[in-house]
Amino acid sequence: MIDELDRKIISVLMKDAKKSYVDIGEIVNLSAGAVHVRVKKLEASNIIKGAGVFVDPHQLGWDITAFLGIYLDKSNLYNDVANELKKIPEVVNINYTTGIYSIFAKIVCRDTVHLRDVLHDKIQKVQGIQRTETFISLDETLNRPIPLL
Repeated sequence: MIDELDRKIISVLMKDAKKSYVDIGEIVNLSAGAVHVRVKKLEASNIIKGAGVFVDPHQLGWDITAFLGIYLDKSNLYNDVANELKKIPEVVNINYTTGIYSIFAKIVCRDTVHLRDVLHDKIQKVQGIQRTETFISLDETLNRPIPLL
């Protein structure tokens, strides 16, 4: 279980994972050492699964974001297919879903030629995938963490 202080710490880290324990402590009224202990506890319990740097793929020349609805031959192939999709660097998100698709995945590519190559040469060759439907994103308006407070 986490308490209100843990929620405040998580909220601060979700906004800026580079904040120091001293800075977080000032915000939540704890010592840096106490913040450190709580963060380690949250990591050990797998509530915090890491921290990272978020980059804008468009600034790095990756101009196509697409979502794939993936139909499987059989739904019990999900784990096998997901493990194969994890090996494809352009696949950045995989979700097991209800509805008409078994899997909904997000991929990022440099351009439409790269997208075609990823779809044809990598994704559609994965055993267990029956077919895919591709949705190209024109703009991402919102991408935010969950509200904790």
